Amino acid sequence: MRAIISGGGSGGHIFPAIAIANAIKARWSDAEILFIGAKGRMEMERVPAAGYEIKALPIAGLKRPLYNPKNVAILFRMLRSQLMVRRIIKNFAPDIVVGVGGYASAPTLKSASQMGYKTLLQEQNSYPGLTNKMLSRHADRICVAYQGLERFFPAQKIVFTGNPVRKDIEQLQATKEEGCRHFGLNPDKPIVLSVGGSLGAGSINNMIKSNLSYFKDNDVQIVWQTGRWNYEEDLAAVKAANLEDKVKVHQFVSRMDLAYSVADVVISRAGAIAISELCIVGKPVILIPSPNVAEDHQTKNAQALASQGAALMVRDDECGSKGIPTLAELLADGERRRSIGEACKRMAVYGAADKIVDEIEKLTR
Repeated sequence: MRAIISGGGSGGHIFPAIAIANAIKARWSDAEILFIGAKGRMEMERVPAAGYEIKALPIAGLKRPLYNPKNVAILFRMLRSQLMVRRIIKNFAPDIVVGVGGYASAPTLKSASQMGYKTLLQEQNSYPGLTNKMLSRHADRICVAYQGLERFFPAQKIVFTGNPVRKDIEQLQATKEEGCRHFGLNPDKPIVLSVGGSLGAGSINNMIKSNLSYFKDNDVQIVWQTGRWNYEEDLAAVKAANLEDKVKVHQFVSRMDLAYSVADVVISRAGAIAISELCIVGKPVILIPSPNVAEDHQTKNAQALASQGAALMVRDDECGSKGIPTLAELLADGERRRSIGEACKRMAVYGAADKIVDEIEKLTR
């Protein structure tokens, strides 16, 4: 089995891609897998760290408004990426080309289809982005995690698989004690996990930074993933408050299995992969949807859980005033935490990566 997997830009695209690659390797131990990503984006670090080769395209997204003069250079980069990716595909000669969303997936899937290779598109969200809507015309199979996507994609191509998540999370074995040792936490005191997505979330970070006194006054600990852009500033604030024993600041948490294992409550964005992971680990969660996404789909994701009692939702523009009071109420109510965690667990979908590999096997027979 020779597979190309393309896409990235954020953890929401990269982690499913790696999960699919790992499932391919589990099915065919001698499989050859090549990733194609965008130069300078997150996948160029995360994919090699997972043990896979990746080629970089000089592609970038168009600036808004479209008449922005910088778009002239971006169009040339797109054309160069198209030529590069055709050469990469021809030289690698894949059995299957998988697109997971992100800048690099567009030229890769489109070129592979035009060259006669089998293609599979993996859509994580309840509302697809423009790139995947366009790519659906070129894909032989579209694996989705939400029902009702026939209004965006050709119905005959759609297979419901759920979203692939990391095996260490799907088969969570880490104990709270192990996690506390890893992060330097006290297992006898409340622990919060805050993740604003792999690239961080300014509003969530500001909410925590503005309320550091809450964690000090109430003896609450927190594992805080800030993302790249706010890390130095947020770490400095924690040091200035002399709270390094309670507030553990990380630019990126690589051991999310350990982070989930210690959490009494999770504060999170409502991206599709975050939702899939949270349902599998069954933790009480406060979802703060990002407003900066297509068709406000994170709010739809959050509402789907909240309507089933599987999460609490706080609007992004209200998290500064309502986020910490909501957290305090949840930490004070053990029965409510248990109820939310159990409801969340009931919404989990397991084995998505293996189901996607089943479709790859059907396409390549």
